[in-house]
Amino acid sequence: MTRIRTLAYQNKLTLMKTGSYYIVHICVAAMVAYAVTGNLLASLTLSLLEPTVQAVAFFFHERAWNRRLSA
Repeated sequence: MTRIRTLAYQNKLTLMKTGSYYIVHICVAAMVAYAVTGNLLASLTLSLLEPTVQAVAFFFHERAWNRRLSA
């Protein structure tokens, strides 16, 4: 557990940015999915699945950029 806390502390800003990006992405994805499908259940499912995968990718993307800028 200590390793996870250390990782979270070292990446606090990136995790905060990832969290805010995740919330915005879910809202946008839900609106788009509902507009396309007209189905509330399908739009909620899509709006939770796709942004979750994107948020994880965004976190690692940010870490890669931070490493690049630090080098």
